[in-house]
Amino acid sequence: MVRPTMEDVASRAGVSRALVSLVMRGSPKVSEMRRTAVLKAAEELGYSPHAMARSLASRTSTVLGVMVSDLHNAFFAEVVDGIDEVAREQGFDIIINTGGRSPARERRALESLQSFRPAGLILLSPVVPATAISKAAEQLPIVLVARSSRVSTVDTVNDDGEQGARLAIDHLVSLGHKRIAHLDGGEGTQAGPRRRGYVTAMEAHGLPPRIVTSEYTDVAGARAIRSLIADDALPTAILSCNDFNAVGAISALEDAGLRVPQDVSVVGYDNTSLAALRHVSLTTIDQPRAEFGRLAAEALLQRVREERTEPVRHLLNPSLVVRNTTAPPGGPR
Repeated sequence: MVRPTMEDVASRAGVSRALVSLVMRGSPKVSEMRRTAVLKAAEELGYSPHAMARSLASRTSTVLGVMVSDLHNAFFAEVVDGIDEVAREQGFDIIINTGGRSPARERRALESLQSFRPAGLILLSPVVPATAISKAAEQLPIVLVARSSRVSTVDTVNDDGEQGARLAIDHLVSLGHKRIAHLDGGEGTQAGPRRRGYVTAMEAHGLPPRIVTSEYTDVAGARAIRSLIADDALPTAILSCNDFNAVGAISALEDAGLRVPQDVSVVGYDNTSLAALRHVSLTTIDQPRAEFGRLAAEALLQRVREERTEPVRHLLNPSLVVRNTTAPPGGPR
């Protein structure tokens, strides 16, 4: 079946293509009579998504836009589950885009989502500059998940990353570890709080911190381990910046003939479904991912409905989940 074009809509409505374009952009320069005629023709031809046509006609939207930082990370899928649950309960649909952990791509993703005229946006761990977020917030409500903001028109949902890192270090120290390295999240969002929590906890225990620059990916985790092995500086325990990074670290350790946790203990961060798999069984720091999503969607809908104007700053407490990748140092081989 041939897909209808803007020219087809114009012909059916008896107007020019330029006027159809104005209607689809929501221009106020079009009379209601012509707007109605164009939208009716568009819907009859199946030219535009039903949700978009409905929002243009009523000047309201039942769509929420969601930008995901990294489609490979299960953390984001579980947050989206929470968003979708609340959205559906409240009669909203969601559209999803990704920025691929690239500031330039995220700018384009933001622009693309805004072109769908959503009621608001939820950005999951965005790396796009704060100025771009502030600019977008001038046009529609925005909630950030796993990123902080001082902008009064932007709401945030985070966990206490410093506390989470301290929980991990306290656990490893309780097992007897003294040489504990942190594979950090580099310039990624929330890497700073986790890094600070790690340093604070190590110093509190009288231990020297060792931070290895890394990223929130399995490839980066594996690369960091190979670097430590090459420098003959492998610690007895690792705190990874997230579960994905931890899985990469474990893979590299096993490739080098080392066993987890007998030779090196590993702690992740997030407690994603990946960490709970039986053959992974990763000790990790739990973030309530679905709750993040639910809180973000609720905060966004409060803004959409103009129920408040003051910012919301949700800060959730993480918890330690002990599984099979941590043990006392120098355990039985």
